[in-house]
Amino acid sequence: MNRDRLIQQLAGGLIVSCQAGRGHALRDSATIARMARAAADGGARAIRCGGVGGLDDVAAVREAVALPVIGLTKQDRDGVFITPTLDDAVAVARRGAEIVALDGTSRPRPDGLDLAAVIKAVHDEGALVMADVATLPDGELAAAAGADLVASTLSGYTEDTAGRTGPGPDLELVAGLRNALRDQPIVAEGRYHSPESVAEALRLGATAVVVGTAITDPTWITRSFARAAGS
Repeated sequence: MNRDRLIQQLAGGLIVSCQAGRGHALRDSATIARMARAAADGGARAIRCGGVGGLDDVAAVREAVALPVIGLTKQDRDGVFITPTLDDAVAVARRGAEIVALDGTSRPRPDGLDLAAVIKAVHDEGALVMADVATLPDGELAAAAGADLVASTLSGYTEDTAGRTGPGPDLELVAGLRNALRDQPIVAEGRYHSPESVAEALRLGATAVVVGTAITDPTWITRSFARAAGS
């Protein structure tokens, strides 16, 4: 897909993350695909999927919706766990994802390859790369390595950003990435739990915003309402 056309399709819009972890009531690929269709019906510009459902989820969502698919895998390991190896990234692209989301931090990758090599391999498959980062230096390095989009996904989930896991998103990182990477598409992701926080990220210069839990996890949504009811 044409890079500029795809990014223009995402610009100013909502990306919905359709994932469910092991043991979750929604954990099967057919359910994830229906979730993606519902998100598409609601106005999502793209679907992010994969996670622990991996390649099966990516393929199911690709078949279910006409929207761009941002695919990934997740591994149960410390350190780099989002699409951690070159082989993982290529496999996601081959299952039909137009964009491959992968760890874009400076942490060592389990296959020993640098980020630029992984990005090149994805580009060779005809897909784009969304680099999930935790800090501004991560974002700068990912952009220099050739990432097509830089996302704030991992803020609060790395050793050096563990103190940032508050109830809301890291809007400061979004603003910092936009100021430092003027022409780079920036995706805001991580703890966007209200329409107001989405609007604020876009105001600060995000190209698009990913929302997952607050839309696609009925257990979390129910728990939030039950807590408000004093349950």
